[in-house]
Amino acid sequence: MTLPLAKLPPLDLIRGFVAVGRRMSFTLAAQDLFLTQSAVSRQVHLLEEFMGTALLHRHHRAISFTTAGERLFRSCDAMLLQLQDSIGELRAAQASRPVTITASIGMTGLWLLPRLSRLQQQVPGIDVRVAASDSVIDLRHEGIDLALRYTTRAQTPPEAIRLFGESVAPVAHPLLLKQGKLPADTTLIEFEQANPRLRWKDWLDHGEWKKKHRMLRFNQYDMVIQAALAGQGVALGRIELIGPQLASGQLVLLGEARAQDEDGYAYWMIQATPAARREVQQVAAWIRNEAGTSLTG
Repeated sequence: MTLPLAKLPPLDLIRGFVAVGRRMSFTLAAQDLFLTQSAVSRQVHLLEEFMGTALLHRHHRAISFTTAGERLFRSCDAMLLQLQDSIGELRAAQASRPVTITASIGMTGLWLLPRLSRLQQQVPGIDVRVAASDSVIDLRHEGIDLALRYTTRAQTPPEAIRLFGESVAPVAHPLLLKQGKLPADTTLIEFEQANPRLRWKDWLDHGEWKKKHRMLRFNQYDMVIQAALAGQGVALGRIELIGPQLASGQLVLLGEARAQDEDGYAYWMIQATPAARREVQQVAAWIRNEAGTSLTG
């Protein structure tokens, strides 16, 4: 006969009874449960009342199972062992689960990776996994905790946090300049993306960029900047992403930066779930702090 769940005895009573049965001692069971001996004895007594039968024979300085008690112990002990194993495995997996951050390949290489050493110093003991991807993914399905995205306010969930906007300007390695000027045959490095702000067309329509230039094109933005750092030409730099390179003098500005409108594209942080575990909240706070100092690296 299977009883409804509502008619089962409380788990605390079963746990007290199993602890006593495993140790065959109220005193040792109380130590295992961090309770008093009288509290454990009371749990077993209440379970006997619930069952309507004695479960233990109480001898002078010893106890033993009744027939009903031995049958119930075998069943409950197996059940609690399985529960202990399952909860232990789940807690261990949760404790060792890294905080997973996803960002575009360009933002990962230029903004996130150079800063990860500071994360390890400021938030020690947290495992981090970085998943660089330009694809649109389901954060929860993919096990992602935090996503850094380049998008507009209209395309982000209401709880998304704006990290910083975007401004673009021509940049190059300082050794590319000859007496402060670019050679006439300077190569322009272009990012093959639909975003017109990162294409050279608008810049070629006016000023010194009007003249004919050779073009070197890449399909990943971090490759664009790596080529500029190698002195292979002039790139359109996303100033907020290349702050460290500008601050160190590895790259120099060759024109006035053009900023996005406030409602235009910007960099946002999206949290997969509002009720995130403590480690995710700590990494999210660190990212927000870094975003506030992104221009200085």
